[in-house]
Amino acid sequence: MTQTLLSELTTAAVGGPAGNYVEARTEAEIIDAVRSADAAGRKLLIIGGGSNLLISDDGYPGTVLKIASEGFTVNSEDSCGGVSVVVQAGHNWDALVEHSVLHAWSGLEALSGIPGATGATPVQNVGAYGADVSQTIAAVRTWDRQRNAVQTFTNSELKFGYRDSILKQTTVEGSPRYVVLTVEFQLPLGRMSAPIRYAELARVLGVEPGKRAYSNDVRREVLRLRASKGMVLDPADRDTYSTGSFFTNPIVEAGLAAKLPENAPKYPAGDDGLVKLSAAWLIDQAGYGKGFGLEESSISGGRASLSTKHTLAITNRGSASASDMVAIAREVRDGVVERFGIELHPEPLLIGVSL
Repeated sequence: MTQTLLSELTTAAVGGPAGNYVEARTEAEIIDAVRSADAAGRKLLIIGGGSNLLISDDGYPGTVLKIASEGFTVNSEDSCGGVSVVVQAGHNWDALVEHSVLHAWSGLEALSGIPGATGATPVQNVGAYGADVSQTIAAVRTWDRQRNAVQTFTNSELKFGYRDSILKQTTVEGSPRYVVLTVEFQLPLGRMSAPIRYAELARVLGVEPGKRAYSNDVRREVLRLRASKGMVLDPADRDTYSTGSFFTNPIVEAGLAAKLPENAPKYPAGDDGLVKLSAAWLIDQAGYGKGFGLEESSISGGRASLSTKHTLAITNRGSASASDMVAIAREVRDGVVERFGIELHPEPLLIGVSL
């Protein structure tokens, strides 16, 4: 029997064989596969687009469930309430964003170009360029493995935070308590975007932060910006063989932030005096520039490195193992701690590996 290599299912292109591989194309098939794995006492790993996983070279000994359900249903559409669209968990995220822009559904345009499946977006409250999915998600329908029943969460019940949710908090080593089945978005109608909150994006669009622009212009510029940082998948570009941003931007006490140099990017993070810092700036200032690790003499033998376009991504240069990519991550994390006393935390799920 041919084994499925997880390196073929992840954007980082690393990972050993799956113990048992199942692909589910409908909600019923997803639930059946989960119940079967649980009844047999097998460990369960969920894969959508594979863009947020770094999996061990030893593979995964349990069941790997590929969520391949596709499509969406428009439940309502009117000028007052906007559009309510229920999206299958396996539906390609950027395909949904493109459709929303083309059909004048506002609110998703700044999240263009993010790889992966729609069902993964609420888990870590996916965001970019000043937007995140918590701003537009109305509800998430899930399979609760503990209760053996369907459970639907409203937006407030999902307990969204920065790259966080109740779905993520109840996931252990890639194995979730709540398996996402569908995601419902509530989107205003109109060809104008949501307010532009990200200064760099506002600048290239020629608008003031907080103002709106045409959604198709926002999508075009976001795709251009992401591509310039190696954050749009391109089979011909090794800089895009990654998990995207490997570290989240740290949120720290104001006192610690004040110890950083004046030019360190700092952003308010809530009403309790916390400050969000730029992980990319910390990495660069700690001495880890773009392309760190490319040399054959490096800790990864040049097989893995920081992206040559952006210091936040750890990339597979063609023959990297998960161990190579972790070695780069560990070196960078430890170097930032030594330089600034701030510990960076990984954004992707680490399966069978650790920093």
